[in-house]
Amino acid sequence: MELTSFSPLIREILAEDRLSPLGPGTPNEPMRARLERLTAESLFAPQQVADADFARCCLAGLWLYHDFLDQAHEISQEIETTSGSYWHGIMHRREPDYGNAAYWFRRVGKHPVFDSLPAAARQLAPDMAIPSPWNPFWFIDYCEACTKGKESGEQFARLLQRREWELLFDFCYREAIGGL
Repeated sequence: MELTSFSPLIREILAEDRLSPLGPGTPNEPMRARLERLTAESLFAPQQVADADFARCCLAGLWLYHDFLDQAHEISQEIETTSGSYWHGIMHRREPDYGNAAYWFRRVGKHPVFDSLPAAARQLAPDMAIPSPWNPFWFIDYCEACTKGKESGEQFARLLQRREWELLFDFCYREAIGGL
């Protein structure tokens, strides 16, 4: 992910290249205090926040990036937008609570990020049958199958999960600052 388009603070928070597990992972405790101090205003400085919901989506995404699922859940469940539901769905997929993840992805409907995911998946696994248009329920099922040992593509799923995170975070960031 190209970090130069983000605020200096976000670049610092994302400096550690992380490949989260399909499950909950282990919270990155050295990052906790820094994440707790974040506000939408400090996170986007020197730019102004144009959309508070998208700014909070970014906060939820950063907590999730560092494997703090409870905090990501607390933030995302209060954002009543398709992007808030998307973050909420990812968090439940990682818990893992696949049924609840599906519930939240039904609330997402069709998200703009879905347009980029089939191509991203094909880049990672050119020989794999990837649904197009994107089907988030296929990915929920695939992640579940990987965690239960019914699929051998866990590395692919983790890489695609990271790419999904990047695309969604970038989308929310741009919308938070007014689509610039």
